Amino acid sequence: MNIAFIGLGNMGAPMACNLLKAGHRVHLFDIDKNALAELASQGGQISESPAQAAQGSELVITMLPAAAHVRRVYLDDNGVLAGIQPGTPAIDCSTIDPQTIRELADIAAAQGVTLSDAPVSGGTAGARAATLTFMAGGSSEHFERIKPVLAQMGRNIVHCGDTGTGQIAKLCNNLLLGISMIGVAEAMALGDALGIDTQVLAGVINSSTGSCWSSQSYNPWPGIVDTAPASRGYSGGFAADLMLKDLGLAAQAARSAHQPVMLGALAEQLFQAMSQRGEGGLDFSAIIQAYRR
Repeated sequence: MNIAFIGLGNMGAPMACNLLKAGHRVHLFDIDKNALAELASQGGQISESPAQAAQGSELVITMLPAAAHVRRVYLDDNGVLAGIQPGTPAIDCSTIDPQTIRELADIAAAQGVTLSDAPVSGGTAGARAATLTFMAGGSSEHFERIKPVLAQMGRNIVHCGDTGTGQIAKLCNNLLLGISMIGVAEAMALGDALGIDTQVLAGVINSSTGSCWSSQSYNPWPGIVDTAPASRGYSGGFAADLMLKDLGLAAQAARSAHQPVMLGALAEQLFQAMSQRGEGGLDFSAIIQAYRR
């Protein structure tokens, strides 16, 4: 299958790599020339623009940092909608606000293109291992059409409802993730300050009622989980600035629904402080540094 993949960051690059491994012909675009060169060495085809990547493709996938990037990639003169053929499905796997994806889907529909949202969860490790969870919005017919390709990049492919509901699911999930990571960071730092071995404490938490993904698979204390960013200086992974962006999107959505998110607001403030300290490029689990002596 000819697939256009646009956005080769920490998540997009391993996702595109898995499509190459599955035997697809993948047309790549990103502003990072090094990312393009790396995937080209694995068989990817470099494109000069999103429009060129989309030309002749049977599916377009975008994975971008924020709503502004998604708008430009689809709507610019050299954007996806300038090159895609009517009838070609498109999927945006970025994490953005529900309103933006709905607006872009309406614009795409006027050209005969079905655009849906399918944000992901599972982190960079899940992207590399093809075990991501995809939260897909859009019609049932469109979902069944794109599901086989998503299944080559993920393990759990969930149809959440109409266009935009995938983003709603993702924002709710990341709201909880940000809050839970802060909770684990507080608990681990407190245990260390009180004198318990952090390996012992992590083992107790992970076999007790405090267990969660942030404690088991992504523990913020260095050395607890060898594959977690905490064990490599908080490099790679999911940047704190991206978590801050997602918490802001959740807060924005909550205001539109007149729904309180009190812990979410506090989490947003803590990650904002982390960003202001110049730590926004670190993995979001580095929030624990605010608690360590």
